[in-house]
Amino acid sequence: MASAVACAWLLGAVALPPPHTVPLVCGGVAAACAVLRAAALWAARSARPQVSLTKAAPVSPYGRPMGALPLTDSAGWVRARTCAVWALVAFAAGALVVPVLSGSPGPKVTALQKAGATVSNATVVGRPTSLERDLSEEVVRGYYADLVLSVPNGPGRLPVDGAYTHDRPREGATVEVLWSPDAPQLGGVVHARRDLHLLARPHWQAGADSATGRGALFGLIVVTVVGLLLGTVLTFTSGTEALQELAWSPLAQTVRAATTVGLYLAWLPMLTGHTPAPMVGLLASAGFLVVLLVHCFTSVRAVGKG
Repeated sequence: MASAVACAWLLGAVALPPPHTVPLVCGGVAAACAVLRAAALWAARSARPQVSLTKAAPVSPYGRPMGALPLTDSAGWVRARTCAVWALVAFAAGALVVPVLSGSPGPKVTALQKAGATVSNATVVGRPTSLERDLSEEVVRGYYADLVLSVPNGPGRLPVDGAYTHDRPREGATVEVLWSPDAPQLGGVVHARRDLHLLARPHWQAGADSATGRGALFGLIVVTVVGLLLGTVLTFTSGTEALQELAWSPLAQTVRAATTVGLYLAWLPMLTGHTPAPMVGLLASAGFLVVLLVHCFTSVRAVGKG
């Protein structure tokens, strides 16, 4: 449950300045519970009496004689429980891809938010510099440029570095800019693919109506559906006793707990407003893939067994 809350919060926390308290706390609780569960399983395994192998009982994919773990639950309940776990895994993986596709507000936006950001229509003054095209398969999607803007009832020259516009910026053109009337020295932000009004009044909002918001929603749906399909296939191609064994396997649950802790630590810098090391940031960005791969790896050995 803590994992679900932490991941759900990430869906709409993109515009909020760090620290992100809810995923920090809930993610920590989820990681701690995963570690405690793995430790409890190892302790229970050590306390359990050894089963005689004199009759060469069939061995489960996890190295234990089949039947050593009592199958106290019905087959339907075991499969339903496994599907529920996979549903959570699929949703978590999908939620982890949303901040990656949406992008973080960044230090400049965070500084503007703290200084009382607002959105205004501004006019480009002077010739844009450092002009670069945003190409996708030889198609121009937009332009990056350094601009100087004139804001009504504001500064006559507001610098904006790396402004992104759909049309080629020209002197006299009108653009939307995120800036702070109380701190014009911070400059401004122009980005046609981001919801500047949401950044000016940051609040939790899932599926922002912007290009990045729609892209993140599409990524959430695709990754979640892929996770559900994988879970369904692995669940219904595995035997009931093998699924029960997986749920109580200290080794499998330790691998999953280590993954949960590792991803929480990888996301920790971004949740607290710090810049992560390159490898840590890469792990956090690939978190959705890591979650799916680890659960597939720990589940595939049960396919066709028991």
